[in-house]
Amino acid sequence: MASTRVIGTFVVWDYVVFAGMLLISAVIGIYYAFAGRGQKTSKDFLMGGRRMTAVPVAMSLTASFMSAVTVLGTPSEVYRFGAIFSIFAITYFFVVVLSAEVFLPVFYKLEITSTYEYLGLRFNKYVRLCGTILFIVQTILYTGIVIYAPALALNQVTGFDLWGAVVATGVVCTFYCTMGGLKAVIWTDVFQVGIMVAGFASVIIQASLTQGGINTILNDAYNGGRLNFWNFDPNPLQRHTFWTIVIGGTFTWTSVYGVNQSQVQRYISCKSRFQAKMSLYINLLALWLILACTVLCGLSLYSRYHDCDPWTAKKVSAPDQLMPYLVLDILQDYPGLPGLFVACAYSGTLSTVSSSINALAAVTVEDLVKPCFPSLSERSLFWISQGMSVLFGALCIGMAALASLMGALLQAALSIFGMVGGPLLGLFALGILVPFANSIGALVGLLAGFAISLWVGIGAQLYPPLPERTMPLSLETYGCNSTYNGTDWMTTTEMPSSTSAFQVYNIERTPLMDNWYSLSYLYFSTVGTLLTIFVGMLISLPTGGRKQNIDRRFLLTKEDFLSNFDIFKKKKQVLDYKPHPTEDGGTDNPGFNHVELNSTDQSGKTNGTRL
Repeated sequence: MASTRVIGTFVVWDYVVFAGMLLISAVIGIYYAFAGRGQKTSKDFLMGGRRMTAVPVAMSLTASFMSAVTVLGTPSEVYRFGAIFSIFAITYFFVVVLSAEVFLPVFYKLEITSTYEYLGLRFNKYVRLCGTILFIVQTILYTGIVIYAPALALNQVTGFDLWGAVVATGVVCTFYCTMGGLKAVIWTDVFQVGIMVAGFASVIIQASLTQGGINTILNDAYNGGRLNFWNFDPNPLQRHTFWTIVIGGTFTWTSVYGVNQSQVQRYISCKSRFQAKMSLYINLLALWLILACTVLCGLSLYSRYHDCDPWTAKKVSAPDQLMPYLVLDILQDYPGLPGLFVACAYSGTLSTVSSSINALAAVTVEDLVKPCFPSLSERSLFWISQGMSVLFGALCIGMAALASLMGALLQAALSIFGMVGGPLLGLFALGILVPFANSIGALVGLLAGFAISLWVGIGAQLYPPLPERTMPLSLETYGCNSTYNGTDWMTTTEMPSSTSAFQVYNIERTPLMDNWYSLSYLYFSTVGTLLTIFVGMLISLPTGGRKQNIDRRFLLTKEDFLSNFDIFKKKKQVLDYKPHPTEDGGTDNPGFNHVELNSTDQSGKTNGTRL
């Protein structure tokens, strides 16, 4: 009977496993700070010398995606709303293709460090400044959520002080990010991916053994209505359907993979454009693996507690604590494995927060410091980059306090990306895909898209959609309590559609609340992107957009696509092709041509379009 279950606690071996993960992460940062003394410039520190290869960058992209929001939030999402979340597998395919074939070619050939440099080149410094400020605000808010999530798990499963864990997360991330730069971030991510996969595997394997096999888990999920893969309702007000996930999810995640500095900074640090594209496609396979793991964990969670929901029974205080609760339930007889899972959640946080800190430092140095102080030496910029890492680490810790008020973590995180990332995606798409777009149209379009996204996003927090829009599935507690007189205490409850602390209660709902504010949170990004592009085009036409002469390097061209096949042509020329002396594996990355070809004609920089 569910009521007899006794949940375990942390033992010494759990702390050893957990501390070991933190120690190795810190050591990697120290190694790249002292053993890798080649980092003399801000570009070395922020871009890893632009000599990275596809596999470690792909693992790093994966680790960033696998934040504690994914580790804790996605299984809880599947437990509450069903396995329709697995449709994101289709979304990820579209996201990677768009990022690799539309945005990457333009960013790579322009030799940029910050993606917002593109906005200055394509439009003007004011558009660039707006994009930079929006990115900084978005990233600090999101990172606050990512720091708070594992602290919540630690508090639930170990009794660690909640805010002590928050500060510890931020301090460790800031330490190795400041010490070792992007190289430390990427190689720490590679290590942490292994920890995360091991954590997921331990839960899935033990849940299968405990529940009597995968078939039992799937049967329980089917009987509980959790295998709800195909919902083709076109209504944009429904929270998760095939269309909201594929269309809205594609816009939401393309704003992350396609134009967000945290991700773009990694793949443009590769030594050739071919390696950069390969990193994205290898990452796609890893994303599918992670999605399968998190969905299986969610179904295992339901199979274990289908007759006694721990949240309804007040055994946990928030849905994001369900996974740690399951871990201490089924892994309590295996010392070290609960620690491995918490290390899994914590690894996701370390990787995401460190990449955010590194990206914030890069954007601040390239978009704010350099334009204001053009005479600063590279050595000075290097020290400023390190100082910025410390500053943003402290700011992200502070923002974790706000995250504690934002309710369900997964939806809160994606909502922030949608509200801010959508208009930014629209701005970059306007510049890359619309030749007649000008700076006036871009600025007005960005402001319009951001205003509308903010309106619907904040409205949805204040007046959450009703259950018929969010479609929560029933949760039962009849297995939690029983008496000897033959009477079962049985309750069936529905999950609340929102746990936002900002929700306004006891107010008569209007059509605006039931329609506009009930828009699926995945469409926040879609609305912002499309409105930015539409308004930008509309304003550009009458303000001289068709009369401007645009450098073709700022646009996506036919040559960018055809150059995908250059690697096959190169094989015939390999004996004659001697670009320049290289070291450490060499680089074809145009961002370092000015260092390695300082005595070569500037036309050599056209190598940026070469694979």
